[in-house]
Amino acid sequence: MPDYKTLAATIHSLTETETDEIALMATIACEVHHSDDRFDWTGFYRVTAPELLKIGPYQGGHGCLVIPFSRGVCGAAARTGQVQLVPDVEAFPGHIACASSTRSEIVIPVRNGAGQLIAVFDIDSNQPDAFTQEDSEGLSAILASVFTRGPNAKDVCVR
Repeated sequence: MPDYKTLAATIHSLTETETDEIALMATIACEVHHSDDRFDWTGFYRVTAPELLKIGPYQGGHGCLVIPFSRGVCGAAARTGQVQLVPDVEAFPGHIACASSTRSEIVIPVRNGAGQLIAVFDIDSNQPDAFTQEDSEGLSAILASVFTRGPNAKDVCVR
């Protein structure tokens, strides 16, 4: 399990003056991916058109290039605006198998400072039931602190 407080501090120090969303996504994907051996594929799917996600910066093997909001775990996160914690991807209706090794997944909606959905952050694992509520809370806090930056962004607390 990553030390989310340390990971948040590292990401903050690397990104505090950056405003380009792609650069921010690339840095977060890299830092998060290398923070835990459970993470086989770590990356972003960006909202590029209404109801459509396209692959963004990531670490790991090839990902799906395009995912409609109507399909898969990433689509469900985008469509509902809710974190998707999936202990067994085979049991998730409509799961898109971008990699046959994926057994569990967490997908977190990413919003900008105006509250608009700009992406989803997807992590796949080759281990079943690899993700916890602590992962959901820690990663969500990091994403919010980076993409909704304002005068109090540094005050976002990560447990």
